[in-house]
Amino acid sequence: MPPLLFRDVRLFDGHGVHPRTSVLADGGRITAVGDGLTAPGADVVAGAGRTLLPGLIDAHVHITRSGLRHGFAFGVTTQLDMFADPAVLWALRAEAARGGAVSDFRSAGTGATAPGGHPAQLVHHGLFGPFPTLASPSEAPAFVAARVAEGSDYLKVFASSVPGEGHRPSLTADAVAALVAAAHEHGLLAVVHAMDVRSALAAVRAGADGLVHLPFDRPPGPEFVAELAARDAFVVPTLTVLESFCGRPGAVEPEAARVLDAAALATLTATMATEATDGYAAGYAADVVAPLARAGVCVLAGTDAGAPGTAHGLSLHRELALLVEAGLTPQAALTAATSAPARRFGLADRGEVVAGKRADLVLVEGDPLADIRATRRPAAVCREGVLHEVRSSG
Repeated sequence: MPPLLFRDVRLFDGHGVHPRTSVLADGGRITAVGDGLTAPGADVVAGAGRTLLPGLIDAHVHITRSGLRHGFAFGVTTQLDMFADPAVLWALRAEAARGGAVSDFRSAGTGATAPGGHPAQLVHHGLFGPFPTLASPSEAPAFVAARVAEGSDYLKVFASSVPGEGHRPSLTADAVAALVAAAHEHGLLAVVHAMDVRSALAAVRAGADGLVHLPFDRPPGPEFVAELAARDAFVVPTLTVLESFCGRPGAVEPEAARVLDAAALATLTATMATEATDGYAAGYAADVVAPLARAGVCVLAGTDAGAPGTAHGLSLHRELALLVEAGLTPQAALTAATSAPARRFGLADRGEVVAGKRADLVLVEGDPLADIRATRRPAAVCREGVLHEVRSSG
């Protein structure tokens, strides 16, 4: 395979902007970044009017085979799965490892929840087979050891149910703390699903590394911001799916209809809303994004893709726009989908456009630093130095 040279392109490298530079990739890695690069025999990609980004990372998905393809088509080269059947994961890992026009991914595998707790309803609906749970803090070490044996990359803990599903059992604060401690003993991150402020604060105080939703039952106030900042806990707002809980489905844009299959479109146009979600407001979560960022809390971009109202890949672009509407700069939003999740989830080989990193790249038309909506117009997506023209731009 010949080297790949992006010539005279605007570059966002995961941290900052280079108004005009060149990037060379060879052997699946970025080999040089700078002005005036040459490489005899390289495939040259013109960068005029375009911006090169690190491959995007969605920090909260539920992975599927079609989701690997759809995510990649929208420039998401890595997806972080937050609950999956280990039996299914083996096949998906093999598919991702073969490369091609599919995302790479990491997974929590089976999440930790109480007997009958969320997401047990997915078993009832036939979406998952039975999965292990834990009834007391004393079971945490064995539960986590089993996840490590299954190949989980981090631990997902369910510290609350979701709005609209009634009063399902939840793990106690002591059980959450025991799970976090056991995960850390194995060198795993412990990330927590908590959709109300009380549960979220308790999880952070128990040592959770991050929250994979912002709570939205009431405004998370200064105490919430201060607690996350003091404990260096990150947060994945998932504003896209919170909108779905509040009755707003995903929009079927022209690009969606061109890329997504019928099942994905049906999921995108559904919502999570029920009468029981009355009183919850996505705006409560959106309003705390900027205060969190100002306090130094690491904000990561994630969507809960796979849930009603979302679609793999497409919804990350909606999430970026929502983060900007909530007060992040476009540069901060792009960092939240590139170098920040790579750093917090230990993906040291990606998330930045610097020599030595994986050549996972997205070339978009226009300038997303000026208008974040430009991320929706990828001209091509590159996985380990292989360029895929995913669809016509514009």
